[in-house]
Amino acid sequence: MAKRLTALVTAALIAGATIGATTFSAGAASAESVSNGWQCAQFARLFSGIQIFGDAYTWWRQSVGKYERGSAPEVGAVLVFKPHGGMKLGHVAVVSQVVTERVIQVTHANWSRIDGTRGQVEKDVTVVDVSTTGDWSQVKVWNSPTNDLGTTIYPTFGFVYKGAQEAQSGTATAKNDSADAISKLLSVVSGGNP
Repeated sequence: MAKRLTALVTAALIAGATIGATTFSAGAASAESVSNGWQCAQFARLFSGIQIFGDAYTWWRQSVGKYERGSAPEVGAVLVFKPHGGMKLGHVAVVSQVVTERVIQVTHANWSRIDGTRGQVEKDVTVVDVSTTGDWSQVKVWNSPTNDLGTTIYPTFGFVYKGAQEAQSGTATAKNDSADAISKLLSVVSGGNP
């Protein structure tokens, strides 16, 4: 598994993705009142335009009948994390780039404790699908303070798309020539199982 993750991250670098994240202060997006920094759901709602309110883990259930849902990453979609460990209310993050079928970047708030503070927005954070079936049901997320992908595997519900048209387009619009080359590279590195 470690060899496969190394291959995925290497492929992401070849595609031109920045591994890691860029940190914003809470003032970087001030359309909503922010007292002690951003909460993930508050930021995801503003950044994605998906109008769901409440704790992050409830977004999956609340999206039924309002927004399309699925297991394919797409720019602008919201990845909904299940509650896990200390993350009792789940988490939501907006897809900012699809790098490969198994590597994306997200922009989200209140994930890493940066300089001892929560509530900050991180842009283009690397997320890797580590599920056995490639359905994004389990992921690893880059952690800025440790400057590493980490060992924690986070369970997710999937992606909520802003509208039906975007959901049907899947990842096809996100693929390009370099992504196809990366898929071939991953196939070689993993012995034919991308």
